[in-house]
Amino acid sequence: MPLEPTDGLQAGSGARWLAWRPYVLLAVLTLVCLVPFCEKAFHIDDPLFVWAAQQIAKHPLDPYGFNVVWYTNIAPMSEVTKNPPLASYYGAAIGTVAGWSEVALHLAFLPFALMVILGTYYLARRFTRNPMLAAAATLLTPAFLVSSSSVMCDTMMVALWILAIIFWLEGLDRMNPALLIGSGLLIAACALAKYFGVALIPLLFTYSVARERRLGRWAFYLLVPLVLLGGYQYWTHQLYGRGLLLDAGEYAAFMNDTELADRVAKILVALSFVGGCALPAITFLPVVWTRRGLVVGSVLLAWIGLCFTMGWISVPAAAEAHLHWTRLTIQFTLFMAGGISILALAFLDWWKRKDADSLLLMLWVMGTFVFAALLNWTVNARSVLPLIPAAGILLGRRVDAMKPLSLRGRAAALGIPLVLAGIVSLWVSWADARLAGSARLAAEYVRAHAGADAADLTFQGHWGFQYYMQSFGFQPVDFKDAFRNGIVMVIPENNTNTHYPPEKFILSKKIVGFDAATGILMINPAAGAGFDSSIWGPLPYAFGAVPPERYAILRVANPANNSPQQ
Repeated sequence: MPLEPTDGLQAGSGARWLAWRPYVLLAVLTLVCLVPFCEKAFHIDDPLFVWAAQQIAKHPLDPYGFNVVWYTNIAPMSEVTKNPPLASYYGAAIGTVAGWSEVALHLAFLPFALMVILGTYYLARRFTRNPMLAAAATLLTPAFLVSSSSVMCDTMMVALWILAIIFWLEGLDRMNPALLIGSGLLIAACALAKYFGVALIPLLFTYSVARERRLGRWAFYLLVPLVLLGGYQYWTHQLYGRGLLLDAGEYAAFMNDTELADRVAKILVALSFVGGCALPAITFLPVVWTRRGLVVGSVLLAWIGLCFTMGWISVPAAAEAHLHWTRLTIQFTLFMAGGISILALAFLDWWKRKDADSLLLMLWVMGTFVFAALLNWTVNARSVLPLIPAAGILLGRRVDAMKPLSLRGRAAALGIPLVLAGIVSLWVSWADARLAGSARLAAEYVRAHAGADAADLTFQGHWGFQYYMQSFGFQPVDFKDAFRNGIVMVIPENNTNTHYPPEKFILSKKIVGFDAATGILMINPAAGAGFDSSIWGPLPYAFGAVPPERYAILRVANPANNSPQQ
């Protein structure tokens, strides 16, 4: 809490500096971690947000009124996207003024990263005597750093999530209608950044009932986001023939229609993603758990690892991943240890205290985990991201309960795990940036070497590669009309929704590779790594040799020809 002045203006100035110093230090650390990535190439779903922003700049009331090839055929953007448009509206405002470059848009999204870290510190002061630890443990994670070096909606959503909780808690403290209305508006904005923000409504309702022991006038303020989201559902239904809020839920339910064994596997994968994405959960294991707890946990994880090695427990992984299954199993069980630790900290904190604050933190963590593991269409780092601030706060609360340490002992106990987590998290962020950059380099190579074939050149694959290829004037393959005689087609090896034509129609093939070597694999089925979707593997990232990103440049014949050139 801010210190009170003790001796006139000079003391007051010193007290104000002491009160603001943590925010300044955290802001500087956040910028130091993220500014180096401001030139990062657009990657994964970034293009969808940029294209929607460019559409909004021209047609503000029709954010998704255009077509895109994102799977195999051209389709309306309103059918392709499963995210609301708030981040794209923000991007449109920035792009209209500052342009659509990577640097302009990445810098524009930095304030949301600052809001997450500073907001986590502010909120953590209510829950722990170690708010700096909570904020630093939020910042120095792969999920936060990678998400915050994109122009997608995830960091914006978490920033609004934390602000909504702060406004709500302080509104209840003072029974202040303005703060409670402000929280309701922030909840709506959070959900319009990413639909998961809707979860704030039951979370804050349950917390408030547990705290106040009864329903009160505060409950009416939770109708604010419900009304606004109902208006969004009606508006998008009028525009696109179906409300996009419920459409996203229906899509997730359809993609999640799996057997019990698959759900169990998905829970285990989600534990791996939580541990790997909230890395301080692993580096702090020897700090926050007793020797007995570590021994019990090690035995449990050794048994789980044996089950994986022997094939008694199965998780989805490519056939190539089984060639080095032992290495994958070691990484998987290590990441699972972190995931289990976070869930255990949340549950034990509530079990020990059984108050409204501990309930809020437990439901925040458990609710996000259930969504990531069982409700979302895939497990990925972005679906884990919302629980990371709560995990940081829980680490702080766990340290609160530890025996007091000397100043030097405390610095080592807290500093070393944070430094280790920070080094690996920045390493992961660098690996992600190199992977993104390789797609931009590939598109530039194709443009430079297209020559006379440029008019007949098309490509498969999506994500950043599609963005840059389209920006150079090349058109993506629509599989309704995939081939023309003599067409040149570029196909990335490590991408999504790609399909090689039959060999008999391939007239010539050239393979080019682009170096993305960093020692960490982000999307690689052979390594079991799938940071952006567990479809690629059960690990958020894997340590190992990174092969070049390869692209096939094919000349293909029209299948209608009975005698293609050889």
